[in-house]
Amino acid sequence: MTHWFHRNPLKATAPVSFNFYGVATTPAATKVCNDLRLSRTRLLELFTDSSCNPEMMKNATDLYFSLLQGFILSLDDSSQECKLRYIQNFKWTDTLQGQVPSAQQDAVFELVSMGFNVALWYTKYASRLAGKEDITEDEAKDVHRSLKIAAGIFKHLKESHIPKLITPVEKGRDLEARLIDSYIIQCQAEAQEVTIARAIELKHNPGLIAALAYETANFYQKAVFAKAEALCKEYGETKGPGTTARPSGHLFFRKLGSLIKNTLEKCQRENGFIYFQKVPAEAPQLELKANYGLVEPVPFEFPALNAHWTPETLAAFDLTKRPKDDTAKPKPDEEVKPLKEPDIKPQKDSGCQIS
Repeated sequence: MTHWFHRNPLKATAPVSFNFYGVATTPAATKVCNDLRLSRTRLLELFTDSSCNPEMMKNATDLYFSLLQGFILSLDDSSQECKLRYIQNFKWTDTLQGQVPSAQQDAVFELVSMGFNVALWYTKYASRLAGKEDITEDEAKDVHRSLKIAAGIFKHLKESHIPKLITPVEKGRDLEARLIDSYIIQCQAEAQEVTIARAIELKHNPGLIAALAYETANFYQKAVFAKAEALCKEYGETKGPGTTARPSGHLFFRKLGSLIKNTLEKCQRENGFIYFQKVPAEAPQLELKANYGLVEPVPFEFPALNAHWTPETLAAFDLTKRPKDDTAKPKPDEEVKPLKEPDIKPQKDSGCQIS
């Protein structure tokens, strides 16, 4: 997969120390804070590590999110929110808004922002695999699975956690419902392209392939909307963060016309001196309602609360000892450093484009 549609970079974030001196009053409370800092740092490192695989990513995300849940969930399963939810300020950029971040003193904001980055990482991992010169069947399955996982994460964030934010999401921000919906649909469409390629390779019934192609086209229509050609040209001339991309001049589109023409001429030539089959005056009607092979997001849930969070540990955080003048609170207009993503060029034109 090449980087022309979702060229969006990963979200960047300011460092978080989780140093609550005086507030964390026992070694157990201090240890949870240290583990949070280390696991967050490790997860951010993996986002830009080209050797990271889904297993490594899952282990790192499970650890960090299980610890972060202690700032959000009530330990007694009540509806009352955790007293630590608003203790720490978090800053995150938006993928197309430059390096000036949004800041919220809310652990849920951290949860959904980091979750968004995890989903975006899965699309980039799928893109990297699909762009290899000789992709194996197992790697193709990993591409398919990664895109479905990403769609599931985006869907879970939209339905279960973004609505819990105290500050409403502004238009054009990463967490806006329209953008999340576009990512979900795009991930499903890309995964379905893998299904179609596999069906063609295994010489499945043409009706099934046509139906899958039709359903996939509908996905793209939902994600890209109308006036796509004009928008593609405008998009290619737009300056901003992310990989430089010119969708309308992409190799796939430049090759498509000649590919169709050459295929038609080959069929006509071979039919003229080998097969001698009569060409129908009209194309046969195909059933375009696919009942098999449609891609659905993989259901996603954040991990359970880490075992280190006990009632005693939570009680050891004394909020009355917080400094009255919180001078360490970061300013919302400060820039944060972007994540340095590896510049991995695809080794071939696979025809798939996601991240």
